[in-house]
Amino acid sequence: MAAVQDAMPDLGRDLSFYPTENPSPAALTAEQIRQYNERGYVFPLDVFSASEIAVHRTYFDGLMDKAMAAGWNSCSINGWQAKCTGIYDLVSDPRILDYVEDLLGENLVCWATHYFSKMPGDTKRVAYHQDASYWPLSPSKTVTVWLAIDDVDLENGAMEFVAGSHRDGQIAFEWSKPEEENVLSQSVHDPGRYGGEAVAVEMAAGQISLHSDMLLHGSEPNASDRRRCGLTMRFAPPDVKPLNSWGGTAIVCRGRDTHGHWTHNERPVRDEIPQRAP
Repeated sequence: MAAVQDAMPDLGRDLSFYPTENPSPAALTAEQIRQYNERGYVFPLDVFSASEIAVHRTYFDGLMDKAMAAGWNSCSINGWQAKCTGIYDLVSDPRILDYVEDLLGENLVCWATHYFSKMPGDTKRVAYHQDASYWPLSPSKTVTVWLAIDDVDLENGAMEFVAGSHRDGQIAFEWSKPEEENVLSQSVHDPGRYGGEAVAVEMAAGQISLHSDMLLHGSEPNASDRRRCGLTMRFAPPDVKPLNSWGGTAIVCRGRDTHGHWTHNERPVRDEIPQRAP
C-alpha cells in the first residue's frame, strides 16, 4: 500500500510545529517549556488527588454503562464535552487550564475530548500517528492533555512518544489494515526513523501529560488484567481555524474567541448520551 503524505491535501492545512515562547510561565517551569519545544511533550504533571480522581473514575464508569446500553463501545465516548457535565467540568478545571495557558496563551478553546478505555486483555492497539493528520484544522497548534483515569504503565498499554518527532513536519502514513486491530485508521510504520527514542508515558491516576499535535505516538494492546482508561482533551488558541464545518462542539474555556472561528457551548445541565446511528 502506498504511503499517504496528507490525508486532506485540498484543505491546504499548515502542519508545522509552532514552538512556545513564554519567558514567564506560571504553572510550568522554563525547563518544561524548553522540553515541550524540543521533545514535544511534558509529563507527568500532578492535577487530581487520589480521592478526586476516584470520584471521576466512578463518573466515567457510570457514563460508560449508559454508553454501552445505547450501543456504543469502550472507545466511543468521543467529542461529548458539550453534552456531559462531568467532561465539561474537567476541561474547565483551572489547574489543567493553567498548564495549557503556559503553552498556548490566555485564550483557550477545548474543541474535542475522547476517552480511550482499554479493557484487560484488549487486543486493539493505537498505531503510531500524528494527531494533526486526522483533523481539518489549521494551523496545527493543538495541545493534547491526556488525563490518566487509571494508573497506566507499559503492561496495560501506555502511550509511547517518539521524542522530537514533532519537528519533522507531516509524516507519511498508510491506511490501517484490519489485521492491525488499530483503534484509529492511520499507521506510521517504523516510527524509530523519526525523532529520538520512544518514551513510555507511565503515570499515576490523576496525573496528566501534554503533547503537541505533531508528535508521533501510539500504544500497544493491554496485556494485563487491569483496565487502562485515559481522557484526551484537545485545546487550541482561537486563531486555529476549523475547516469542513468543524468547531460546533467547542467550549471557550478561558478568555475569549478573538477570531470568531468557534461556536461556544454552555455547560449542559445533565448528561445527554448521543444517539448512535444505526
